[in-house]
Amino acid sequence: MTLRINCWSGPRNISTALMYSFRQRSDTLVFDEPIYAHYLRASGREHPGRAETLASQDPDGDAVVRNLILGPHPSPIVFLKMMSHHLIDLDTTFLRRCRNILLIRDPHHVLRSLSVNIPDVNLGDTGLESQIDLLDSILNADGDPIVVDSAALLADPEGMLRKMCSVLEISFEDAMLSWPSGPKPEDGTWAVHWYANAHASTGFLAGIPSNDPLPTHLGPVLEAARPLYERLLEHSLSP
Repeated sequence: MTLRINCWSGPRNISTALMYSFRQRSDTLVFDEPIYAHYLRASGREHPGRAETLASQDPDGDAVVRNLILGPHPSPIVFLKMMSHHLIDLDTTFLRRCRNILLIRDPHHVLRSLSVNIPDVNLGDTGLESQIDLLDSILNADGDPIVVDSAALLADPEGMLRKMCSVLEISFEDAMLSWPSGPKPEDGTWAVHWYANAHASTGFLAGIPSNDPLPTHLGPVLEAARPLYERLLEHSLSP
């Protein structure tokens, strides 16, 4: 039986680093945002590298769920890095056959970073609304949500990874703590626009995020995002 792990993250988080971490395991295959093309087709959003993404992936989200997410794989574990706001216009019953991690980050830092590449960023782009929907669906099914705050993971990588592995009922491997720098074969075509920091990294390294004020027009977005993040934070894991 294959363990399928969906990591539902907001953008400008450390989801790529976490994908690289799981890539180092001896028993895991990783996939990078397999429903990105589906999202771009369904939403019509303009993102950097949109044409390349649509050309590189199957934009039929139902087919991706059927053939890749739930399809056969040669490894015991499959880790799928997902953006939570990509989960639109899909039958979500497939989630019941997967373990689902919600990776969150303080929306002030998300919005400030995301607005560099997407100037018209809105609440939906943060993924927080989708993460709340996922949280509620897990709680309504009497499940235990796996919520990971990126700040906690960066502050104690080994402790948090051990906790995550314990909750997922898999063994922790020391190899998860580091990886070679540079691009990876699994990277999506959009890596050139978004992955500079991830490609420079060789492990989880806590930086000092900027606390500079947000652009004025993002104030209402942050105001709407803050309570969503705080609700998710109430369920987050501690090492």
